[in-house]
Amino acid sequence: MLSTFKEEINVGKFYITTPIYYPSDNLHIGHAYTTVVADALARYHRLMGEDVYFLTGTDEHGQKIQRRAAAVGKEPQAFVDEIVANIKKLWKTLAISNDDFIRTTEPRHTERVQQIFQRLYEQGDIYKSEYEGLYCTPCEAFWLERQLVDGKCPDCGREVERVQEESYFFRTSKYADRLMAHIEAHPEFIQPVSRKNEMINNFLRPGLEDLCVSRTTFSWGIPVPFDPKHVIYVWLDALTNYITALGYPDQVGSDSLFARFWPAELHLVGKEIVRFHTIIWPIILMALDLPLPKQVFGHGWLVLDGGKMSKSKGNVVDPVVLVGKYGLDAIRYYLLREVAFGADGIYSEEALVLRINTDLANDLGNLLHRTLSMVEKFADGVVPVPGAYGPLEKALINEADETWQAVQEHMEKLEVSGALTAIFHLIGRANKYIDEAAPWSLNKQGNHERLGTVLYTMVEVIRVSAVLLSPYLVESPARIFAQLGLDPEAAAIGLEAGSKWGLYPAGTKVRKGEPLFPRIDWEEAAEVTGVKKEAPPEKPVPQATTKKAEPTATAATTQEQITIDEFAKIDLRVAKVLTAEKIEGADKLLRLQVRLGEEERQIVAGIARYYQPDELVGKEIVVVANLKPAKLRGVLSQGMVLAAGDGDNLALVMPEKTVGDGAEVR
Repeated sequence: MLSTFKEEINVGKFYITTPIYYPSDNLHIGHAYTTVVADALARYHRLMGEDVYFLTGTDEHGQKIQRRAAAVGKEPQAFVDEIVANIKKLWKTLAISNDDFIRTTEPRHTERVQQIFQRLYEQGDIYKSEYEGLYCTPCEAFWLERQLVDGKCPDCGREVERVQEESYFFRTSKYADRLMAHIEAHPEFIQPVSRKNEMINNFLRPGLEDLCVSRTTFSWGIPVPFDPKHVIYVWLDALTNYITALGYPDQVGSDSLFARFWPAELHLVGKEIVRFHTIIWPIILMALDLPLPKQVFGHGWLVLDGGKMSKSKGNVVDPVVLVGKYGLDAIRYYLLREVAFGADGIYSEEALVLRINTDLANDLGNLLHRTLSMVEKFADGVVPVPGAYGPLEKALINEADETWQAVQEHMEKLEVSGALTAIFHLIGRANKYIDEAAPWSLNKQGNHERLGTVLYTMVEVIRVSAVLLSPYLVESPARIFAQLGLDPEAAAIGLEAGSKWGLYPAGTKVRKGEPLFPRIDWEEAAEVTGVKKEAPPEKPVPQATTKKAEPTATAATTQEQITIDEFAKIDLRVAKVLTAEKIEGADKLLRLQVRLGEEERQIVAGIARYYQPDELVGKEIVVVANLKPAKLRGVLSQGMVLAAGDGDNLALVMPEKTVGDGAEVR
């Protein structure tokens, strides 16, 4: 009855939770990954007009906390209070939009856990017995002998200890068949599929043991209401936070949070705790006669080259340091984009800098900067009224519509990285549109009607992109709207409405500001606290350059002939021009930032008399990639652009069609 009732009154709601984090030490970038993903999902569903509730919090009881507190001479509550304050500060730093923060030491939680324990005991699902078994204190998990790996905890690889004590047990085995039937009837319940198969094959099919749910060997926990020498163990304490935070069991009326949001649409957890959330937690809910969450998603880890980050191992990366160093949106973007959700991802500061420079600075930031520069130069900063759309505009508008559809499809599958990939594909297409439409040429020709259409299209595709980025980047969309001359609050409308083409008000004056994402020089980047880096990356991520291109001879026969082996020594590559600018004090030279596949370089070329910088950005050119670096006017040049010239005429060598930067010319 409750499940049916909930589905009828909660159409269009979205309840999402993170795990509640264990405050034995400050959190690291791996925890931030989980929470930022959950935040992006919550923001997305809010912008879709849904009623969203986003819960996170801390799991503060247990033997490990008691031992850590004693080791530093503190009471457990004082010990966790300090760390929880840092966790809350971290979520604020990352702009996490959680609606509630539950602490398992709060009276609202402890009292409700005792009520739940009492009910399960009275209905016969909890009984007292003697326990002897293997226990991992860091993981707070009991294991059977057959589940150990080389005699150690299968989760963390550390030593287990044998414990024997009087305990209360929960009749997990009573509900095993019912849980298996639910999993088979709801294939979406455990995702990804690999986690579902693991739970079935490793735990359900071999048979479930009844679960120890109280301890007497430590005291830092919630007392069993009718037997205070026992404290309620982690399963009934921590897992029930998802319903106690909503008011269960004492606040369940029709106007309660519980009636409004349970069951959860998504429990987002790390893969190491999928077992607790897909076997123990559903069985607790079955015993309470409550509907199960719609889905539990066990994502992969964000790991270092040496393995999983661990507070106890000390190999962690502090997200607060990263945000202070690179900015909030840069860190959020990296976390959301770099890892295919569900799989493990490897954290690398080099990869972080490359993402910032390539996607955020070159693609998004440069699109905004060059667009507003041309609006200012060609239209006095006022976005013109568009005329009739031609084939180029229609193709871009269609691309924008397809991008919005792709974002929805990816987000419904929890493919946050895929959604961002689709958006940045649109941004890349917008940069290419500018090259194809060539507004600088239209301005020279005096074709103002066509120029107005192109400028409007450039601005509008940026507006649409900023709307689509709103769930993921929390500062940049507002900055983009402001530079477009729009009120950030008025412009930040819902995703579906905001993604519609043509909403930008023509006649608005743009306000070009500072670059959204300044490029980062890897060699000048300071070391990240807590991460040991062996050496700077071999490839020069930020700065690299080329030699002046001189006109070639008109007759090949006047040159000395070479062999094919000699020619093979020249490495000719297709490069994409990311940025172009004049070099101060050098009238003939342009500084080009180019990308050759995964590598970026700076090339100095003597083509300033023939090309304006705006004409080159986004174009594919051919360069000599293995030319010895040289300095021109004090500026390092790593490579040389190829050009054909005769007298006062000079043209860069470019592929006939797009082949992709880094392609070999042969």
